[in-house]
Amino acid sequence: MNSNKIDYAEITISAVSPTQYPEDGLPEIVLAGRSNVGKSSFINTMVNRKKLARTSGKPGKTRTLNFFNIENELFFVDVPGYGYAKASNAEQEKWGRMMEDYFSTREELVLGILLVDFRHEPSEHDILMYDFYKHYDVPVFVVATKSDKIKKSKYNKHESLIRKTLKISSEDKFFTFSSFTREGRQEVWDAILAHISKDENA
Repeated sequence: MNSNKIDYAEITISAVSPTQYPEDGLPEIVLAGRSNVGKSSFINTMVNRKKLARTSGKPGKTRTLNFFNIENELFFVDVPGYGYAKASNAEQEKWGRMMEDYFSTREELVLGILLVDFRHEPSEHDILMYDFYKHYDVPVFVVATKSDKIKKSKYNKHESLIRKTLKISSEDKFFTFSSFTREGRQEVWDAILAHISKDENA
């Protein structure tokens, strides 16, 4: 797969239960993060599209597991953003059950990407999501978005804070990313494809 020239990228299904998951057998990479962390912009930048994933002025719009087929080689799975204050407790419980169903049963799940805002210390929700990945033995890439908002001289300080707050394991990777400058795009793609290749050959 040539990550610089992606010809096919489409949303295949928005699922709320295991019976709706795709049956292609392709490796799946889950994308999780706060409602306003820039998940849609991350997806669009990664696949060189402007509007594959809809960016919204209203955070918390994703209510389902959205499966994006990339080149018929892998899926990005966008899960509901967390930390959205206007979501009711009942809604949040429903999302939680949906996530647990997916994580506990899905053999195609090979990698989790946790998107955090590079400008800020990770929230309690970020910590819980990282721990959720680890609970289900999902390898994690931590991708710090909006890196264009931080001076290069401050990168080490911000990365150190994120690593310390999340208690990132030594085997998990960390990337800085900007949908504005496209910083990190190629590095993240290279790491994803290397991880999938290693997983398939294991």
